[in-house]
Amino acid sequence: MAGIVVIVAYRPKPGREKELLEIVRKRVPTLRAEDLVTDRVPVMMRAKDRTIIEVSEWKSREAIEAAHKNPRVLAMWNEFFAVCDCVPLKTVPEAETMFAGFEPVD
Repeated sequence: MAGIVVIVAYRPKPGREKELLEIVRKRVPTLRAEDLVTDRVPVMMRAKDRTIIEVSEWKSREAIEAAHKNPRVLAMWNEFFAVCDCVPLKTVPEAETMFAGFEPVD
């Protein structure tokens, strides 16, 4: 069964970008430990407005649903909500262009 590739845009709250990056870097390893995502290496990038964009792959729709009930995942999301807002990709200015370009984040 094919996985589901998702793109998430995290807009850091003022002064919280460093903390956000630390949490984003832990996201896929946390989900992997819970057997919810594939082994695909996530791609992280930064928009000009400092929004962090992450591309990763869930194992299935069922895995996504299971994440919404997983205490470890829910705790991680609370960390996210303290330092950022998840925003629609279309609100990132680069998303309006034909060939959106972003700064890579290691």
